[in-house]
Amino acid sequence: MINKMMASGLIATALTLSAGSAQAFEDRVALTGLGGTTGLGADVSWRFHERFGLTAQYAGGLTWDGDYDTDEVHYEGDLDIAAGALKLDFHPFAGSFFLSLGAMLPDMSARVTGTAEEGASYEFDGQTYTASDVGELRGDLTIADGVQPYAGLGWRSSQAQGLGFFAEFGVMAVDVDVELSSSKDFESQDDDFRQALRNEEARLEDEADELPVYPVALLGVSYTF
Repeated sequence: MINKMMASGLIATALTLSAGSAQAFEDRVALTGLGGTTGLGADVSWRFHERFGLTAQYAGGLTWDGDYDTDEVHYEGDLDIAAGALKLDFHPFAGSFFLSLGAMLPDMSARVTGTAEEGASYEFDGQTYTASDVGELRGDLTIADGVQPYAGLGWRSSQAQGLGFFAEFGVMAVDVDVELSSSKDFESQDDDFRQALRNEEARLEDEADELPVYPVALLGVSYTF
């Protein structure tokens, strides 16, 4: 009988504490200015439960200058990066640390220019084409477009009000697409060269698929209301 009374008392105490904890939590909204590998931007996060929150985010304006060499072509281009996101944040310990799953809407594209490595000719599929006939290769490169899945983890200060720190690290799936043409429209004159360009596009896409995700790293300062 005593054991039953003690068990009942413990259960009642636990329920009371749990109810008190649930009642003590108040939903909150945080605004964050941030920057990182998707550019500069901001997000708004609604912590509607001690373990769950929703975040809408946008960052952009980041440009990478780069080049890439194959055996046949030297490519140069500028990659413009921007991305929006809508995510569900899970706080497993009801504190600042969170796991995040959601969708990103990226706009990551580049205009690239390719020149013959030897300066005078290109060689594709065992065939040689003079640079005077072909001109430059021009390409549209898309790293990611449309809705892409995202997973990450982070830290957002969980105080009820005031300034705080924000950090997030994750990965976004990418879907690389390459379209090539020649500055002198040589592909319209030579069927073999046109097919060679299609093969070069496929090869570049296959090489890009070796890194199927884009790293997302963000740091920022937030204010919780």
